[in-house]
Amino acid sequence: MFLIFGGLFLLLFGRLLSIQITGQAEGRQLAMMAEAKYAKEAILKAERGEIVDRNGELIASDTLSYRLIAILAESATEKNAKKARHVVNYEKTAELLSRFIPMEEEKILGQMTSAVAKNTDDYKVYQTEFGKAGRDINHETMLAIKEAADKEEVTGLQFIEDKKRFYPNGDFASYLIGFAMKEENADKKITTVGKMGLEKTYNDLLTGVNGKMDYKTDFWGFVLPKTEKQIMPAKDGMTIQLTIDKTIQNFVEDAMNQVQEKYTPAKMLVVVANPKTGEIYAMSQRPSFHPGTREGLTENWLNDAVENTVEPGSTMKMFTLAAAIEEEKWDPMAEYQSGQYTIYDKTIRDVNKTGWGRITFLEGFQRSSNVSMAYLLERMGDRTFIEYLKGFGFGERVGIDLPHEASGILLDINPSERLTTSYGQGTTVTPIQMIQAATAIANDGKMMKPYVIDKIIDPNTKKTVEDHQPEERKSPISKATAKQVREILASTVTSEAGTGKKFALSDYTVGGKTGTAEIPKKQGRGYLAGDGNYLYSFLGMAPIDDPQLLTYVIVQQPQLEIGQYGSDPVSELFTTIMDSSLKYMNIVPEDSGVSNTVSLINNVDKDSATATDTILEQGFTPILIGEGGKVISQYPEKGTKLTKGSIVLLETTGKTTLPNFSGWSKKMVLSFKMLSGLDIRLNGDGYVVEQSLSQGSVISEKDPVVLQLRSPEMQFTPREFEEDAEEVEEIIGG
Repeated sequence: MFLIFGGLFLLLFGRLLSIQITGQAEGRQLAMMAEAKYAKEAILKAERGEIVDRNGELIASDTLSYRLIAILAESATEKNAKKARHVVNYEKTAELLSRFIPMEEEKILGQMTSAVAKNTDDYKVYQTEFGKAGRDINHETMLAIKEAADKEEVTGLQFIEDKKRFYPNGDFASYLIGFAMKEENADKKITTVGKMGLEKTYNDLLTGVNGKMDYKTDFWGFVLPKTEKQIMPAKDGMTIQLTIDKTIQNFVEDAMNQVQEKYTPAKMLVVVANPKTGEIYAMSQRPSFHPGTREGLTENWLNDAVENTVEPGSTMKMFTLAAAIEEEKWDPMAEYQSGQYTIYDKTIRDVNKTGWGRITFLEGFQRSSNVSMAYLLERMGDRTFIEYLKGFGFGERVGIDLPHEASGILLDINPSERLTTSYGQGTTVTPIQMIQAATAIANDGKMMKPYVIDKIIDPNTKKTVEDHQPEERKSPISKATAKQVREILASTVTSEAGTGKKFALSDYTVGGKTGTAEIPKKQGRGYLAGDGNYLYSFLGMAPIDDPQLLTYVIVQQPQLEIGQYGSDPVSELFTTIMDSSLKYMNIVPEDSGVSNTVSLINNVDKDSATATDTILEQGFTPILIGEGGKVISQYPEKGTKLTKGSIVLLETTGKTTLPNFSGWSKKMVLSFKMLSGLDIRLNGDGYVVEQSLSQGSVISEKDPVVLQLRSPEMQFTPREFEEDAEEVEEIIGG
């Protein structure tokens, strides 16, 4: 027995010695096995980058959501537990869930029973999920499911925190922004991927890099004391800051919704731009969709402003006019015979077929005469005219920072094609090309490249990765020509003979050109016929002496009643958007009189006390941002014409004392927010009526300030109105 036990001891000792020396057992590294068993790794999820407007207001971001899991394994419930942790009643669970997630009761039940059917002696299914229907569950729905489950004694349901893409503005520039959604990759991992628009174009930049945390646990999974955690932080995706102005975009969306309801057109498009920089302030189309739910998304996935082409119709005539003026072939008082014009075997006619007799070229342009364009072409030469259109950028991509831009087709094979091009038929353009070309007229001959990306910012370092600046293009016309074209465009709105009378604004002079283009048939040659089967448009700018906004509106095939015209929905869109936007931008109304406005001088680099005195002397109200000292920047910029009493912001260094925001416009508040860096939160639109912290408070960037805004028509509540009315009645009665 001694020899037997002695031999076994020696054998065991030798085995232990071998394991200690080699670190292996049965050919496997024990250290690696221990590391695999007790070393854990937690994924630190990165957030997808935000998309914000020019003022930093949110357009798209990640938000908290939940993923639904049903625990099926009975082993999940400990013995003698008071409440089961696994699904006990499959039928009852399926019925409950069908009330909250977009999945039928039978499919939910089948999902759970089919998962359990895969159980074997060696393998037990622990849980199951419900695909897309069980993901992206919001907080309210999660709480509702939990509450219902507790009330109805349904067990085994768990929720895991997750992220989903959030679009707080709903149907808002959706064909520009696009959407992102979760999908399963080759590694069976669920990731958020941009599928359309900016979300797709900038998907790589918006997608963050997950981090991780390594740590060690004991047998039961608890973190071992004094264990060092190795953390690799997550890197969130880049922030894309657009040139889009959320307020102007909302003006566009609201106006389009009203016109959609009233006229139910087949299509609509609106683009609003700053002609001095090329920045796009708003871009939208109809039909449209909600990027969060994809409700309303049709088979069309194209951004019509960039990826689709149209025949522009008579809006093209402003560029024909510009070419004739630049070539010194424009004589506004010269006369021609309107009605029809024949070249070779092709005869073109004015819109009323018979014309208006012998009229001047100026009246011909105001009436949108096709024949007047034909005679202008004779004067300057049709090939010369085509070269001007190329100079305006037609026939080639503008190079906007958006994908799949179309180039359009500039017809130039024979004289008849060049003739029809002069009044916008045959040749095709993109709306963004029309915007670029019109900047040359609105901006004193300086043609600006349109763009929608303002900055790309790394949120992890707060550094700007890309900073897009205005880019001037070579223009085919001079400052003098641009000014003359604007004056003639204004006359189409103010003249009795003008086709643009409906586009007039009460406070600003508008210049622009109407258009009515035929719509090519989808199959075969030719154009659609019949009332309303046209593409109606207007390309306009205001104020005409110094245009601050350029807007292109297209309405296709509106449903018109007797007495209505195709220009009606177009003018309703244009005037609503332009009037609201110009006032939001604090552009001084022209009827206020030049004598009431003063050009703001430059106060940058001056001492704040000196700058304040200067601003007061000019009749303005200075607001100091910071503690004083050297002025770093001012808003508005020098040269801006302001009315007496207007606010001027002066940025210095140090902590900021809150002003009285009462009566401030939303744009002025946003400018104050950007210069001060304070956490100012806005509720509503219009003008400030309440603020959460009082005037004179000295706060840091971490202290939030909430401002309540109301539009002018909302300043009085119904009760206040009733009280005012009672006072009036008492006065009258007394």
